[in-house]
Amino acid sequence: SPYPCAPLFLCRLTGNEPLTILPLTSEMEEAAVKAHYKVCDRLKLEKKQRRMCRRDPGVAETLMEAISMSALECQYQFRFERWNCTLEGRYRASLLKRGFKETAFLYAISSAGLTHAMAKACSAGRMERCTCDEAPDLENREAWQWGGCGDNLKYSNKFVKEFLGRKPNKDLRARVDFHNNLVGMKVIKAGVETTCKCHGVSGSCTVRTCWRQLSPFHEIGKQLKQKYETSLKVGSTTNEATGEGDISPPKKSIPGHSDQIPRTTDLVYIDDSPSFCMMSRYSPGTSGRKCYKDKNCDSICCGRGHNTQSRVVTRPCQCQVRWCCYVECKQCTQREEVYTCKD
Repeated sequence: SPYPCAPLFLCRLTGNEPLTILPLTSEMEEAAVKAHYKVCDRLKLEKKQRRMCRRDPGVAETLMEAISMSALECQYQFRFERWNCTLEGRYRASLLKRGFKETAFLYAISSAGLTHAMAKACSAGRMERCTCDEAPDLENREAWQWGGCGDNLKYSNKFVKEFLGRKPNKDLRARVDFHNNLVGMKVIKAGVETTCKCHGVSGSCTVRTCWRQLSPFHEIGKQLKQKYETSLKVGSTTNEATGEGDISPPKKSIPGHSDQIPRTTDLVYIDDSPSFCMMSRYSPGTSGRKCYKDKNCDSICCGRGHNTQSRVVTRPCQCQVRWCCYVECKQCTQREEVYTCKD
């Protein structure tokens, strides 16, 4: 892949990187800059990406936030699947060498995560090069006053496109990765909403203060998971007019796959995925994985069957809110069964 650190949350982080501080003295400012540069260096970025990271103290922190947010959302969306977004060690590297539909999801969720995190960082005042979105195109409509602090998607989109690089011309895998990056960004853009707050006497809405707000990232993950389910396998053709490569349906008809030309909002892939049933270079397999009877045990356990264990658990129950200000619960003990896939 031309982007060694994409998907973004696949970078080698320790979790102990220092965060940028607001300098109070020249010594503290120098220390903060060094700490900020150190985080950028640890992210294993390309030369241009490292330069972009270093030029604004808020970028490194935002990159780390995007990495964490994207990883957690990936694991949540695939928690019931054979591949549950396991990315430790060699599994991560092996997945990124292939163009599976899972790889397509990783590129989309990571670019979406960075776009979302950057827009929020701007509106939260954590960046030097951007602030709130002023959205002048909506100003003075009806009795609106443009106010509050909108999420700055305009700056975020510009930053992420520059950070991820230009569209490659010939290499199919690079074009597919680039396409899936854009899908993640487009899902963010499609989820922008205008939020308004009323002002006036006795609750009347004579004046409204409005601002733009991104959808919660969990909703973005849900939409990208749906796109993963309907992703399209593609091949490569050459545009005779420009000589550049285009993404197209595979030349040979594939059972179960349509010859539909992928849209700019479709996730695309080039390699058929493994089953993820047994341990391989791509995943640890599903041996010993917890499953849910009558829901996904048959699928996750790949026909090997499952073990059943009975255990006693104690949980809070019959909770009541007491004035003022706490919740009082009883402790209920019950026996439950846990199902795990056989080896």
